[in-house]
Amino acid sequence: MYEPEVTIITPTYNIVEQGQSDDFTLLINLLDRQSYEYIEHLVIDNASSDGTQVILKEYKNAGFLNFFSEPDRGKFDAMNKGLLRAKGKYVGFLSCDDFYHDITAIADIVSVMEAEDADFCFFPAYCCQPDGSVFQFVPAMLNVFQVAPCARQAVIYKKSVLNELRGFDEKFKLLADYDLIIRLVLQGYKGVLFDNTVVTYKMGVEAVKHSVQAEAECNHIFYKNYKPFYPVNNEILDRMVKLSEIPKPLLDKLVQCFPEEDHDLFYERYQQMYNLRLEAVRNQRAQQR
Repeated sequence: MYEPEVTIITPTYNIVEQGQSDDFTLLINLLDRQSYEYIEHLVIDNASSDGTQVILKEYKNAGFLNFFSEPDRGKFDAMNKGLLRAKGKYVGFLSCDDFYHDITAIADIVSVMEAEDADFCFFPAYCCQPDGSVFQFVPAMLNVFQVAPCARQAVIYKKSVLNELRGFDEKFKLLADYDLIIRLVLQGYKGVLFDNTVVTYKMGVEAVKHSVQAEAECNHIFYKNYKPFYPVNNEILDRMVKLSEIPKPLLDKLVQCFPEEDHDLFYERYQQMYNLRLEAVRNQRAQQR
């Protein structure tokens, strides 16, 4: 029986210098222990100069991975380069300090995607924060038009679909993965939930460190994706970014991206998210007084 291959793409840059060698070793070892046999691991390295390539060559010679090293324009450029080289029917993306902690994860996800003929599969993830605490990131796909609905590491895509969408939009340096998920849903691609927590990742600090840029990118993502449906202006975009507030006429169009039986829940989840964001802003303003 034919088994569709899965490609896992990992961008790297100076992992030795950044103290990520042990994390990368854990990723490699756990990926090698997956019960699913047909996994291709591609590492796209940004011309590292600190000994990273020595490590990658050792793993390549041992048969764990294949890698390419050349200058890139950031992680999403690296991921797109990996996508061009990927051989698998399905593709996932892990950073060098992420890992599948469940050894049957890939096999189970492929089984679900094949059974459902899904274009992408999303699932819960454990997120490790800088202070050492861990929380579970539970997917909220019905809130996709307000906030990122799941972790980037907690999605497996059909490669043909990523090719149709031309991969990640590289003008977004921080949130291109969020833009991609919005485009998937808006264009009617079929997503399926795999309701097991099988991946662990470390919280990225770039969006936190560069919060102004992150807000600007979110503004642009909303404008780019929603302007065909509604004449959004700067005031509307600002409230969408800061409060998750979506004008009712636009909301009534976006709900059509989901099955009719989910429409009531979509509106309910929208209101819950808006209320949470509004309360958070009010509390922040109260503390600043």
